[in-house]
Amino acid sequence: MAASPLIRFRTLCLALPQAQEVEAWGEPTFRVRNKMFATYASPGNHHGGGRPSAWLKAAPDDQALMVKAAPRRFYLPPYVGKRGWVGVWLDNKPDWTELGMLLQSGYRLVAPKQLLTLLPPE
Repeated sequence: MAASPLIRFRTLCLALPQAQEVEAWGEPTFRVRNKMFATYASPGNHHGGGRPSAWLKAAPDDQALMVKAAPRRFYLPPYVGKRGWVGVWLDNKPDWTELGMLLQSGYRLVAPKQLLTLLPPE
């Protein structure tokens, strides 16, 4: 049986400077200085729709481009999709390198400027 994608997702999130995991709504969320940049939706939770997925903070223009370009990989998650967040399905060989870059982009949207200097340049 394959390992839960949550383990790998968690590792990517917590590798970001001062990132913390906080449980909210029955799922792990990932924050920097209490500002959320990602969350996990397990397949057993109604938010996951039977499939594991990640919800990432994204710029509204990026969100629309991702969903339009790859609707089998990206979707508008409930509740936060209207605020620019994007869902990423994690059950069909996700591109973990790409996911790491998308997480970093979401992190950049909420992290304090002094922490951004700890990230590689865009």
